[in-house]
Amino acid sequence: MSPYPKNSVKIVREVPIQEDIQDILNKVIVAHQQALNLLQQTEAAYGRLIPHQLLNLLEVKSIVDVKLGDQIERKMTIMFSDIRNFTPLSESMTPAENFAFINSYLSQMEPVISRHHGIIDKYIGDAIMALFEKGADDAVSGAIAMLERLVFYNNGRKRAEYEPIHIGIGLNTGMVMIGTVGGVNRMDSTVIGDAVNLTARLEGATKTYHSPLIISQNTLYDLTDPSKFSIRFLDRIRVKGKSQPLSIYEVFDNDEEEIRTNKKNSLPIFEKAVAYYHMKDVGLAIPLLKHCIEIAPDDFPVLIYLERCYEYQATGHHLSTGELDTGLEWKDENITGLKEIDNANRELMERVNVLTMQIKQNNCAKFESIFPFITQHANNLFPHEEELMRSHNYPFAISHAQEHKRFMENLAELEKRTRAHTEDMRYLAFRTELVLLDWFASHATKADRHFVRHLQNSKPK
Repeated sequence: MSPYPKNSVKIVREVPIQEDIQDILNKVIVAHQQALNLLQQTEAAYGRLIPHQLLNLLEVKSIVDVKLGDQIERKMTIMFSDIRNFTPLSESMTPAENFAFINSYLSQMEPVISRHHGIIDKYIGDAIMALFEKGADDAVSGAIAMLERLVFYNNGRKRAEYEPIHIGIGLNTGMVMIGTVGGVNRMDSTVIGDAVNLTARLEGATKTYHSPLIISQNTLYDLTDPSKFSIRFLDRIRVKGKSQPLSIYEVFDNDEEEIRTNKKNSLPIFEKAVAYYHMKDVGLAIPLLKHCIEIAPDDFPVLIYLERCYEYQATGHHLSTGELDTGLEWKDENITGLKEIDNANRELMERVNVLTMQIKQNNCAKFESIFPFITQHANNLFPHEEELMRSHNYPFAISHAQEHKRFMENLAELEKRTRAHTEDMRYLAFRTELVLLDWFASHATKADRHFVRHLQNSKPK
């Protein structure tokens, strides 16, 4: 007897159920792979907006893990660069031509920055802001390579019968906060800190001095071996909102060979002339500057200083930075909160002010007595600071100790030259004062305060 009721429809399954399940599983696998591919494509697209290196700094694995307010502190060298006279150049082109031009230029610079371990934080029209985490050497080498690439790019523009372009690059090294800012519906990555503001100021200074690459003394101190590059002291500038000016330096590795050679040959004369100008002894500065012009006729900063000297003679107007005349003042911004550091730094500041007065009065015959004092100051303070940093796991201890080392190396070289008694003592006193003033501006008032705040907020090992 049939197991089915009469008149019922018998359904015959010709495909085994196992094959139905396998088919469904295959479709699920395909759909999953498609979704994974889409996610990877989406993340790759976002990676062009927020670099993976920046995600690594923020210690997140994926763009989807980034949250508003994520932040981390790092010591970095910041780069600002932009195209000279871009506005009139832009006005001569249509909007479409503008976009094509900017993209053609940026596409030349982006790979160079990446090859030198730089992270492009943002494009601001024709300007580039980039970050170098691994040290100033990468940043300076990268900037030099950018200027080399610009020569190649301009050769292409010349073949296409376009005018060549020029860029300016500013580099500064310091502590910054990297993180995300914005609102619920729109956020962006950004870098915040005094070091960023100064970098923008340096990039602007490249226009004044007609020097395509200018670095701060902070970046100079961070270089492993400054002698690898062609560098010379250029000026001291005061940043808006800051009480103490900073020294700036020209890197001229990208000058044409003849100009670069001439600048190297005239470098000792140029730096003496600049010192005499800052000491308001233009009678000594002017003949030295004229000698520089004889050696390097196309050295634009020389012409700037010669014009400043003539203006001072004619009007009495001098681009003074203040403390070179009156000395340093102990202010709240100098106080770290750690008594032994504050006492030592204040005592050093008082000795620097004595040196400033000696220079002003042209009484530098015995200024060299400051060197034993500085050596004792360093021997008493630096090992103590470094031990505190180690015992409290200060994350920037190595960098801080490197600044100590470079500071003492610079002063040891100046002391050696001073003991030889073969150079103008007033000039050597000025160079010594310069090192000490920059030390207060960047280390005693910033680096020391930063590490003491860490000590106050942490527990020792």
